[in-house]
Amino acid sequence: MSRFLAARDQARICLVGAPFDSTASYRPGARFGPDEIRRASQGLETFSFDQEHDLEDCAFTDMGDLELPFGDPSPALAMIETATDELMSQGRLPFVLGGEHLVSLGAIRAAADRFPDLKIVHLDAHADLRDDYLGQRLSHASVIRRAVDLLGRDRVRQFGIRSCTREEYPLMKSLAAGVPEIIAWAGGSPCYLTCDLDILDPAAFPGTGTPEPGGISFQNLSDILVCLIGGLNVLGMDVVELAPNMDTTGISSITAAKIVRECIIALCTRR
Repeated sequence: MSRFLAARDQARICLVGAPFDSTASYRPGARFGPDEIRRASQGLETFSFDQEHDLEDCAFTDMGDLELPFGDPSPALAMIETATDELMSQGRLPFVLGGEHLVSLGAIRAAADRFPDLKIVHLDAHADLRDDYLGQRLSHASVIRRAVDLLGRDRVRQFGIRSCTREEYPLMKSLAAGVPEIIAWAGGSPCYLTCDLDILDPAAFPGTGTPEPGGISFQNLSDILVCLIGGLNVLGMDVVELAPNMDTTGISSITAAKIVRECIIALCTRR
């Protein structure tokens, strides 16, 4: 992405790297995701065939990676919250590159504090609705449960879930919705859009911490994200859970970079 950045004081969309994976419970490595997305983007064309627009015409910038501590996630979440709140206070749109899915909570907290009517749209293979995981309430497996605690279930919707615990299932069912339903439900409310890349089929995207058999294709996900960005009032978003060390072919990294490219273009061209 770094080849085509607007000047920082001119950019509305701001990439923020959140290299954190301290609560990863199966295959760590998502902390390498932000840098790998940048590196892989060097091999992509800037023109989007599907959207018929070019990244070179988009006003975005890369703020680099936050220097997040390992271990206890609370300080890292506080740093993410502060960084994203500062961008929102300037009328800019933070686009967080994860990192494990828990990093979303910092940005969600910032958005919820600034926008009292905030709604969350969550794309994922996993419900992430556990009250805790191994006694830890701040976990990649409980991030959306914390969002529900913060906002209430009526302001959260999920798409693509294909894995959950028996305890999560009733709440997950109440939050599940299709894309047209989500757009209608959101109305014009400010929205935070969070996308865990393990929503993709691991046959096409093995480079993630908790792969789940089944899932959708790259083209499906790209089309869904472009549709959601066009239909929602997105004021912040993230793409998380690329663990590039889990895919030596590099295909997962290229896929993540192309998803980010399509999202940036969609954000820049929406009306």
